[in-house]
Amino acid sequence: MVDFPPAVNRPAQTPVTGPVLRSRARVSAAVACAVLALVGAGAPSPKPLGVGDRLFPHLGNPGYDVRAYDISLRCGKHNSEPLDARTVIDADVTARDGLARFNLDFSSGKVSSVSVGGRPARYERAGEDLVVTPAEKLRKGERMRVVVRHTSPTAGSSDRGWVRTRDGLVMANQADAAHRVFPGNDHPSDKARFTFRVTAPSSLTVVAGGKLRDKVRSGKNTRWTYRVARPMATSLAQVSIGDSYVRRSKGPHGLPLRDVVPRDQRERLRPWLEKTPGQLKWLERRLGPYPFENYGLLVADADLGFAMETQTLSLFGRPFFTAGRTPTWFTEGVMVHELAHQWLGNSVTPESWDDLWLNEGHATWYEWLYGAEKGGTPLVDRVRRAYEKSDGWRRSYGPPAKLNAPRQGNRTDIFRPSVYDGAAVALYALREKIGNEDFARLEREWITQHRDGNASTADFIRLANAVAKKDLSKFLKDWLYGEKTPQMPGHPDWRASS
Repeated sequence: MVDFPPAVNRPAQTPVTGPVLRSRARVSAAVACAVLALVGAGAPSPKPLGVGDRLFPHLGNPGYDVRAYDISLRCGKHNSEPLDARTVIDADVTARDGLARFNLDFSSGKVSSVSVGGRPARYERAGEDLVVTPAEKLRKGERMRVVVRHTSPTAGSSDRGWVRTRDGLVMANQADAAHRVFPGNDHPSDKARFTFRVTAPSSLTVVAGGKLRDKVRSGKNTRWTYRVARPMATSLAQVSIGDSYVRRSKGPHGLPLRDVVPRDQRERLRPWLEKTPGQLKWLERRLGPYPFENYGLLVADADLGFAMETQTLSLFGRPFFTAGRTPTWFTEGVMVHELAHQWLGNSVTPESWDDLWLNEGHATWYEWLYGAEKGGTPLVDRVRRAYEKSDGWRRSYGPPAKLNAPRQGNRTDIFRPSVYDGAAVALYALREKIGNEDFARLEREWITQHRDGNASTADFIRLANAVAKKDLSKFLKDWLYGEKTPQMPGHPDWRASS
């Protein structure tokens, strides 16, 4: 993800381990106790729970692992109207003693019914959680199917979720706004398969992440069905509804490309869309094969002020390409930033929001490299400028791997320079320490080992040690957690701001 200030449509400083079950097993002892409090007789009053994320304590829910979401949405003619919705969740019960009650993240819609295993279930609100009591206690290892009938409000909010465009709607769910759209386990550690079934007036085009599986017209409406082939975090879900043109082409190795743009802007945007195949080739040389079933740009007819790496379909606002606010090399660099996230953030997803630097630092690194090759600021100059400011960022926002908690009422407050430029500077330091060859091997091995799963900062440090065949733990911890920026290897004359 990249946030843009109004003046340049871009931040002044560049600012979205194994299988999921391993990640879910790392729930803290305190959270495990909370699970046990839910089961058996005499459970306390419902309360919001979480999986122990330091930055978002109530995000996610213990006791189960989601395998799949099947989300149905019905929209009318106006993007201001709440959508009628049904969310089906298939999950495995993981709580040691089973579940007599469980929580779903869901903060804004109206719920009309909940069923578990085909039987009506009781439900009530607790903060931004929906607390569900099934008719019978669920056993550990049991598969549960939860069906929630609800609305999905489209009212604008700084927390995002649904974002209104001139002609419809798009999703922007980072960092914890997916539960404004649909109920679920809204934490990146619980990735799952997704199916979207969207009914809309036939005059509109619906596009979602993944591939189109079915399209059926009935009267004045059309139902579109999309399925995402690989596991996905809730924050990366995407559905677009609008007067859109879908441009289809081919990328490297025949990869299907589809771009979604405002119908009346398709020719104006075509030169930008045609840059994607070259950018894919450039990244594949560094990161390995593209990890998903297709890719493309979703250009929303709105001045979003940010770009976002929703899975298989990166989101941009139209003015980013048409307003002429940035030089070409800069714009292309941001395109590469969001594309790099498909490997780093989407395929390999952070285990917690403290690990966000693994997404944004890497995406910024490849943005800088690509921009420099396209005639922009040389890499060493860009790194040095960021290095000089990095102590100030650490004071204001926290170090890259231990950010300050977001301010009240500002959930996107974690997207700060520390995890973008500050983290990219740490990656440059690592490359200077271990050399180009080992650094390149580390990047590819990181993606290969953790594809479709979750990984943490500790996992990255362990792999760096293994690849470099030396103990880099203190070196990396100083760069990622230290209050002061360490001295840059190979550049004794560089000074961070005091």
